[in-house]
Amino acid sequence: MKIYDVLILGAGASGLMCASHLSKKFSVAIIDVNAKVAQKLKVSGGGKCNITNVSVGTDNFDGDSELISSVIDRFSKEDLLKFLSDNSITPVIRKNRYYFCKDSSDEIINVLKRLTKHQDLILNREILEVTKKDDIFEIKTSKGSLKAKRVVVATGGKSFKTLGASDIGLSIAKSFGIDAKEFTPALVGLTVQKDQFWMKELSGLSCYVNIKVDDKILDEDLLFAHKGISGPVVLSASLYWRKGNISIDFLPNKKILDLVKGSKKLVSSVIPLPKRLSVAILKAIKVEDIECKKLTNEIKEKLLAIHNYEFAPAGNFGFSKAEVSRGGVCAKELHIDSLEAKAAKNLHFIGEVVDVTGELGGYNFQWAFSSGVVCAREMNKSL
Repeated sequence: MKIYDVLILGAGASGLMCASHLSKKFSVAIIDVNAKVAQKLKVSGGGKCNITNVSVGTDNFDGDSELISSVIDRFSKEDLLKFLSDNSITPVIRKNRYYFCKDSSDEIINVLKRLTKHQDLILNREILEVTKKDDIFEIKTSKGSLKAKRVVVATGGKSFKTLGASDIGLSIAKSFGIDAKEFTPALVGLTVQKDQFWMKELSGLSCYVNIKVDDKILDEDLLFAHKGISGPVVLSASLYWRKGNISIDFLPNKKILDLVKGSKKLVSSVIPLPKRLSVAILKAIKVEDIECKKLTNEIKEKLLAIHNYEFAPAGNFGFSKAEVSRGGVCAKELHIDSLEAKAAKNLHFIGEVVDVTGELGGYNFQWAFSSGVVCAREMNKSL
């Protein structure tokens, strides 16, 4: 049986990026459960793939800051953009912060396919188990076994089950005695308690807000949904919310007391939000929709809650709606320079299977690409 130098488990963003940066002196195989590569890259961002963000720092991730900083610094946003430019890809910026493929995610997928075409691509193979004997790994799959000197686990998380997502990466880690956190849904909508059912009645409406979760303040659009709240800002907030209260500022760029000052209009009429939403918020904070000139100091005090509407979500929409998974192989289990497991020589973990999760906005693909490159470069040093 052929023994590969490197066997990469997962043909997603991290796995393909890692493969594309490996020396051609290595014999490499990439295994994936799907019939085609990069299925999550393909569908993300409405098919245009939010590759990275204008601003990328450790504060944009949930995970070990030392590991994140080490990896992102060694293959930064600027390095990623240069890689894309060198391969004739010029991403476009949306909302002054998000980098997307100009026409289609196929732009970056085709580059990764071209850069790895000399390697063996083994598709439609479910990975069942990884074992090691005498410094050689054996990878058991649904269609036979493969062997390799080095294994890179790039199997992702549990979100997007329809694209073959699973927790096999965690099972592999645990089989080698490597500590890992169970996956939970992240970048996902939040369900609401009975007192916030008014939000569900506004399904389809959206507005720009600030959301505060613990010490994090996030800004973007909130979308009211039939299950609760969603939209970019809520998805990012869900990354940091475990339990307890969050706070929404429905008018982050205005001051409600300035808006009502001296006006003869109804309070709902001076609030620069859709009328249905203004009326609903006033009802939620128990402020009567009266003429602004009739507001007492006591009512004005209650009106300030529009900047700090505090409540505890009931839960989230679950894996079926989650963009990514939170959890994975713990940072303390990995060598910071190579993402190699301390407990298993030549076994590496990259991408979403590591306990690092980014906010919405290209951060998870940045982590996937960065961790893949860092891992590959360290393996190249062994030649």
